[in-house]
Amino acid sequence: MTSTIDTAVPAGNPPPAPPRADGRRTGGRRRPLGQVLTPYLLLAPAVVAVLALVGWPAVLVVLTSLRKMDLGELVRGQVVWTGFDNYATVLGDPEFWKITLRTVLFTAACVLTTLLGGLLISLLMRQLGRVVRTALQICMVLAWAMPILSATTVFQWVFDQHYGILNKTLVLVGLSTFEGHNWFASGASTLFVIGVLVCWQAIPFVAFSLYAGLIGIPRELYEAAGMDGANPWQTFRSVTWPTLRPIVMMMTFLQLLWDFKIFAQVWAFRQGGPNGESTTLPVLQYLKGIAGSHFGVAAAVSVLMVVVLLVLTVQYLRMLVRSQEVDL
Repeated sequence: MTSTIDTAVPAGNPPPAPPRADGRRTGGRRRPLGQVLTPYLLLAPAVVAVLALVGWPAVLVVLTSLRKMDLGELVRGQVVWTGFDNYATVLGDPEFWKITLRTVLFTAACVLTTLLGGLLISLLMRQLGRVVRTALQICMVLAWAMPILSATTVFQWVFDQHYGILNKTLVLVGLSTFEGHNWFASGASTLFVIGVLVCWQAIPFVAFSLYAGLIGIPRELYEAAGMDGANPWQTFRSVTWPTLRPIVMMMTFLQLLWDFKIFAQVWAFRQGGPNGESTTLPVLQYLKGIAGSHFGVAAAVSVLMVVVLLVLTVQYLRMLVRSQEVDL
């Protein structure tokens, strides 16, 4: 014989309302309007500032790309709307597509080299003693902190055809073919030198970021992997990489944005030469706008640069989402 216990709620205390699908209970007291609006009011100044500093200039660039704005129109203050004629001019130029492909390949090479170099140096710092590691970190900070134009001048001296230390060193080690070698004779070799400079200054940031993630990994995990008989590659894949991967993904995204927009190094070396063979999209934008006084066409190039960058970013995000789904 079983007994039942009444669970009736005493009079005057109505049962709580069942939760809704969104997790909130129905029939409860609504919050005052001031409490609801307070978070939005606190965020409003920052949103307005972002829209004023970023959003409105972006709108102006788009509007400028739809106008004919050469030096004459700018001086006379004329507003001549041309629709998509500037885009047709840019997209109809075969040189634009060559420059776009060159920019994408240059960006990809710089990003991959920077990430690989930063990863290797961060792993190296984990194994070095304190004195050597400190000396290496000081050298990287100096390389990272050097102004871009100063670093460009130094690299021009290093790769100089007649007086550069690189050619002299290569000749001393037996590579006589580099006697008087011109590193800026072609666009490919010029971009190679520029890429070395870009990676040289970008690797320290990536290395420090990854090293910060490495020092957070408990050493007990490495000891456990060693006791299980894991080799160095297996230890890296199972212990180190899961911690570093989110940082690597973030670094990839940041380097993609930074390297795609590089202008100072390319312009300071050979102004996009020789014969325009090292011209990238930022340099093309400068040549069309400031140098050529075709500001409408330059604005169209800017908008197209954003489109290309968005395409690259979307592809990167798709790869990131797929990698996370595989892990799950």
